[in-house]
Amino acid sequence: MLPTLMRLLLWIFRALLFFGLLGLAIKNSGTMVLRFFFSQEWTAPISLVILLVFAVGVVVGLTAAISFSRQRKLKNQDSDPDGN
Repeated sequence: MLPTLMRLLLWIFRALLFFGLLGLAIKNSGTMVLRFFFSQEWTAPISLVILLVFAVGVVVGLTAAISFSRQRKLKNQDSDPDGN
């Protein structure tokens, strides 16, 4: 009973979060101009720019975490005399 109730509450939370973020994206659908060097410009909706910046942050964070984890694993293997 409890796992089913928790699963239902989790899906309700996900739906509320999705529709809340969807509403936020719709309300902030204005365009944004990103100006680069050499007179280069890129025009995109604000919500798309925020999503791209978030995605880049996730990729950078995961890359750093994986790198740190691999270094730690190699360090632990070097210090283990049995090689386990």
